Amino acid sequence: MTESRVDLDSEKMGRDLVALVLTVVELLRQLMERQAIRRVEQGGLSDAQVEEIGTTLMLLDQRMQELCDQHGVLPEDLNLDLGPLGSLLPRE
Repeated sequence: MTESRVDLDSEKMGRDLVALVLTVVELLRQLMERQAIRRVEQGGLSDAQVEEIGTTLMLLDQRMQELCDQHGVLPEDLNLDLGPLGSLLPRE
């Protein structure tokens, strides 16, 4: 009987887990951004609300980039290939 061993590199596993979490966060960030843009385009928001949405989206994007930099994850690493369905995140 041959013994099968799985070589687990904890550093790589940790980086992959961070990339997965950041992928989910980026997906949610993009969904929130699309929803905010729809609300702005529909009108009915005050200038202050539009300004607040814009500022919040910029800060979220900046923080996301900081997290990627902090953990050594490239933004393109966050876009999972879903095979025939295409990529998870829209290409910008």
